[in-house]
Amino acid sequence: MPSSKQQFQTKLGNLKFMQMNKIYKLLIIGLVFTLMYGEAYAGNKDRAGEAGASQLLINPWARSNGLARANSAYVMGIESQFLNVAGLARTRKTDIIFSNTTWLKGSGTNIAAFGVAQKLGENGGVIGLSVMTISYGEIDITTVDQPEGGIGTFSPSASNINLSYAKKFSNSIYGGVNIKMISESTSDTKASSVAIDAGIQYITGKDEQINFGVSLKNVGPNMQFTGDGLSFRGFVPGQNNAMTVEQRSAGFELPSLIRIAGSYRFDLGDNMQFIPSYTFTSNSFTNDMHSIGAHFKWGQFLEIRAGYGYENGIMDDATRITASTGFSGGISIGAPFKKGEEGGFSIDYAYQTSNPFAGSHSVGIRIHL
Repeated sequence: MPSSKQQFQTKLGNLKFMQMNKIYKLLIIGLVFTLMYGEAYAGNKDRAGEAGASQLLINPWARSNGLARANSAYVMGIESQFLNVAGLARTRKTDIIFSNTTWLKGSGTNIAAFGVAQKLGENGGVIGLSVMTISYGEIDITTVDQPEGGIGTFSPSASNINLSYAKKFSNSIYGGVNIKMISESTSDTKASSVAIDAGIQYITGKDEQINFGVSLKNVGPNMQFTGDGLSFRGFVPGQNNAMTVEQRSAGFELPSLIRIAGSYRFDLGDNMQFIPSYTFTSNSFTNDMHSIGAHFKWGQFLEIRAGYGYENGIMDDATRITASTGFSGGISIGAPFKKGEEGGFSIDYAYQTSNPFAGSHSVGIRIHL
C-alpha cells in the first residue's frame, strides 16, 4: 500500500498535469483564434485606414521599445499594461516608471507617460495605474480662403488612462485585465471612448525559463467626434436669418489586436542572462507584425536590448505603409538600493529607426521595490 505521502504526491502530480493540459489547450485555442483572426481581418487592404485612436498602438515605455515589443511573453511590472497585462501580476512589490518619447523626431510629437503598480498583499493581486499623453505641437490654422495659414495655430492632444488588475493563479499561470479611457481633442472638438485589454502568461521549465503569453487589446465601442468645431453659420433656403448648422462626424473603430508570444531565458552564470523572444501581432486594420528580440541582463547593473519588427512590405520604401523601418535597440543602467536585494532604480533608453524623420527616442526612469 502506498503511504499517505506518496498518495499526496500522486494527487499533486495529477493536479499539475491537469493544469498543464488546460494551459496547453488555452494556448492552442489562442493560436488558432489568432490565425483565424489574422486571416479574416489583419492586413486587409480594404480596411486599412478605417480605424482611429492610433495612439493605442504606440508604446510609451522605453524598456520594451528597445525590443520592438518582442517581450510580450515575459514582460512584467507597469510596462505590461501595453504588451500583456498579465505581466502586471509579476510585480514584486512596487513599480514606478516615468517615461518621455520624442516620437518621429522632427514631427513635433512628444509622448509623456507615468505609471505605478502596487502589489496587494502576499496572496492578493496587483493593481496598476498609468497615464499617457501625446502632444502634437502647434499646427497652423488654415481655411479655404487662407490655405497658407497665418491666422493662428491650434494644438491637438490625445491621452490614455489605464487601470489594471492582475493576479497570480498558480506558480505557472498569471492573468490580468485592463480598462482604458481614451480621449482625443482640439480646442473645439473631442472624442472619447473606453476599451478593454486582457491577457495571460504561462511560465514553465525546470528553472522557469520558458514563457508563453496571449493577449487581446483595444476592444471597445466606436469613437465619434463632437463639438463646436463641427458647426458653422449658414442660411436656410428661403430665409434671411442666419443660424448655426451642426455637422455629424462619422464614427470610427478602435485598432483591436491579438498577440501571441514566447521566450526562453538562458542563465549564463555570474548573474547574467540572455533572453531571445518572439511576438506575433495580428492587427485588425494594419499589417500583421512579427517581432524578434534579444535581451542581455547583467543583474540590476546593465541591460542591453535589440529587436526587429517585420511586417509585409517594410523592407521596400515603395510598399511600406508605416514610418517605422523595424529596427530598435536600447540600454538600461541601474543599481540596487541595497546590495544583494532586488529593489533598485534604472535609467532606460531606446531608439527606433524610421524613414522619414530621425527615428524615435525614449528615455525613462524606473524605480522598483
